[in-house]
Amino acid sequence: MPTLRDSLSLPAFSTTNRVFMAPMTRMRSAQPGDVPTDLMSEYYTQRAGAGLIVTEGSQISPQGKGYFATPGIHTDEQIAGWRRITDAVHDKGGKIALQLWHVGRVTHSVFQGGEPGVSASAVPFRGTTTIQGPDGELVTAPCPTPRALTVEELPGIVEDYRRATVNARSAGFDMVEIHGANGYLLQQFMSISSNQRDDEYGGSIDNRARFPLEVVDAVVDAWDAAHVGMRISPMIKFGGLDDSDGLEMGLHIASELNRRELGYLHLCEPDWADGPELDDDFRIKLREAFNGVIIAAGNYTATKSARVLEAGWADAIAFGRPFIANPDLPHRLFNDTPLNELRPELIYGGGAAGYTDYPALTD
Repeated sequence: MPTLRDSLSLPAFSTTNRVFMAPMTRMRSAQPGDVPTDLMSEYYTQRAGAGLIVTEGSQISPQGKGYFATPGIHTDEQIAGWRRITDAVHDKGGKIALQLWHVGRVTHSVFQGGEPGVSASAVPFRGTTTIQGPDGELVTAPCPTPRALTVEELPGIVEDYRRATVNARSAGFDMVEIHGANGYLLQQFMSISSNQRDDEYGGSIDNRARFPLEVVDAVVDAWDAAHVGMRISPMIKFGGLDDSDGLEMGLHIASELNRRELGYLHLCEPDWADGPELDDDFRIKLREAFNGVIIAAGNYTATKSARVLEAGWADAIAFGRPFIANPDLPHRLFNDTPLNELRPELIYGGGAAGYTDYPALTD
């Protein structure tokens, strides 16, 4: 039976182990310009022992930005900044994928030229995002009610995803991951709690999946299916969603990705964000719908990882917060050694503290 220690063959390349690093917003890009920095390079390089690093979400366009100091992948400076990071990770023997991100309604007018964000429908996100206050400190602020995208606008966003994929290739990434999870734009189209459209992009499951799958097809066209993965999060209670019907949509998307022979399906399980724990029946159905590489992420421990891998319901496990506090997480998991404690107050924004100063066992 496979274990976390074992290598894994993805369609595009092989990994040295099955401990993957999940995408996590850290808000440390250089301002202005949302440019990846040398400090970010140190952070990712420290964690190059992961079988695959999936970067923090990177906005595909200025419209796709929702949080202060998150990096982008739509300017020459951003591409160059990411290139320094991918080169450093590769020099350490690691593999790294870029997560393509559009936040949709989870944004603030300060990032949108004074305008509200956009979404499938003008359904408010009753939550907050992070902006820079007048004194330079980070503060939370409510998100304005979004504007519903017109049908005529959607091809332009699809093109932004395609162009971002081309840019990711130029930046030296091993593959890209489409962010279709956590209540951001693509899931806002997929979920009935945020999509109230009455045109060909709303209503039925096929219609609500139409725009996300148009994005998938454009990204695949810009590279190939083997170098593209997608993250989904059925039943998530995050980003203002009550995705109670999400299991059916999750299986539908999985089936469509299987038909396209995508490089992997990344399942973000809802239990880490106050959602329900997925049952084994769904895991079995997901495996039937998608017979390629499945990455599972959520509140995983070594014991839970072993169970899911041995059952064949997933092929790799992505860890989030444990990787923040433990740059050598694979080594610690393989040798059953204690983990560093996370300092949650230092997750978002700031400098090296809580970012690159967690000790490895060899330090």
